[in-house]
Amino acid sequence: MTTRDSLLAALVAVIWGFNFVAIDAGMRGVPPLLFLAIRFVVVVVPAIFLVPRPQVPWRTLLAVGAFMSLGQFGLLYASIDAGLSPGLAALVLQAQVIFTVLIAAGVLGERPSSTQLLGIAVGAVGLVVVGAGRGGATPLLAVLLCVGAALSWGIGNVLSRASGARGGLGLTVWSALVVPVPALALSLLLDGPRGVADGLAAFGWHAVLSTLYTAVLASLVGYGIFNGLLSRHQPSAVVPWILLVPPVAMVAAWLCFGEVPHRAELVGAVLLLTGVLVTLRPGRAVVAGAPLVAETQHLRS
Repeated sequence: MTTRDSLLAALVAVIWGFNFVAIDAGMRGVPPLLFLAIRFVVVVVPAIFLVPRPQVPWRTLLAVGAFMSLGQFGLLYASIDAGLSPGLAALVLQAQVIFTVLIAAGVLGERPSSTQLLGIAVGAVGLVVVGAGRGGATPLLAVLLCVGAALSWGIGNVLSRASGARGGLGLTVWSALVVPVPALALSLLLDGPRGVADGLAAFGWHAVLSTLYTAVLASLVGYGIFNGLLSRHQPSAVVPWILLVPPVAMVAAWLCFGEVPHRAELVGAVLLLTGVLVTLRPGRAVVAGAPLVAETQHLRS
C-alpha cells in the first residue's frame, strides 16, 4: 500500500473507533432501536439515489440486511444501552472475524488453515477473559448482546460472500432498507408508544450530531474509503488496519467519558486482537471474510 492509502486506512479506523463513542453519546435518553431506525433512515434516503442496486435477488438483500445491519446494530446498540462501554463494544465486535471464518467453513466449505484455527482459539480465549474480567459496572448481558452482534455480522458476511455481489457499498446501502421499519416496530413493542414518544422528545442536538456522524461519516464516507482501498489492494493488506478500531474506541471513551478498562479486560483485549490478527492471515478462509468486513461496520461499527 502507498503512504496515502495507508493514511486513508488509518483514517477509517479512527472514524470507526470514534463511532462507538458517538453512538453512546447519541443514545442517551433515546431507546436504542428507535435510534437505530433513525440512523438508517439517514443512511438510506440519500444513498439509494446515488449508489446503484447490486445485481442480486431481493431475498438476498433482505437476508444480508437482516443480519449485517438490523441484527448486528440492533444488538450492538442494545449492548451499549445495557452498559457495555464503547471501547469494549468495539473490541468484542471484532469476534465477527472468528465467527465469519467458522460459519464460512461450515456453510461454504472454505476450511480454515491450522494457523487460522490457532488464531480462532486464541481469540476465543480472549473473548472469555474479557467476559470474565469485566468490571462490576458491565453486566454480563451487555457482553452477550455484543457477542450476538458479532455473530449476526458474521452470518451477514457469509451471506454477502455467497451472493457474489460486487462492491460492498451497494450491498450495504440497499440491504439497509430492511432496518428502519422493523427497528421502529421492535422499539414500539419493547419500549411502548410512550417510550418511543419520550425518545423522540429527547432527540436533541447531541442525538442529531451522533446520527449525522454514524450515518454520514462512519457509514457512507468510511465505507466509501474502505471499499475503495479493497478495490486497489488485497484484503490481507487492508483489513488488519481495522484492528486499530478497538484501541481508538478505548482511547476515545477514556478521553470523552473517563472510562478506563480493567486489567483483565486489557489482557483479554490483547488475546482477542492477537487471535483476530492471526485469523486474518492470507488464506482461503480470509478471502471469504475479509472483504465482507465492510458493513458495514459499521460501519462497522
